[in-house]
Amino acid sequence: MRIDAYNQISQLYGVGKTRKTGKAGYTGNVNTTDQVSFSSIGKDMQIAKSALANVPDVRQNKVDELKTAIQNGTYNVSNESFAEKLMSAYAERTM
Repeated sequence: MRIDAYNQISQLYGVGKTRKTGKAGYTGNVNTTDQVSFSSIGKDMQIAKSALANVPDVRQNKVDELKTAIQNGTYNVSNESFAEKLMSAYAERTM
């Protein structure tokens, strides 16, 4: 290991040199205020979040329509449509 080469490089780049700064301490009356600002994307996300909080999770009118159709025996499901949806859901899970 060549230490002299390292010393030459460190002298070239000034590595290891320390600079003294002024004394740390009380600088007098310093008035600082903290500020927070939100980006427009953050504001848009907050608006969307509050809008979604007011929307119910369940569309009760749709649930009532389906219940009525099932009870009356008028609810029909296409076998082909069901099979396609089942296969696409299986394909998504295996990927």
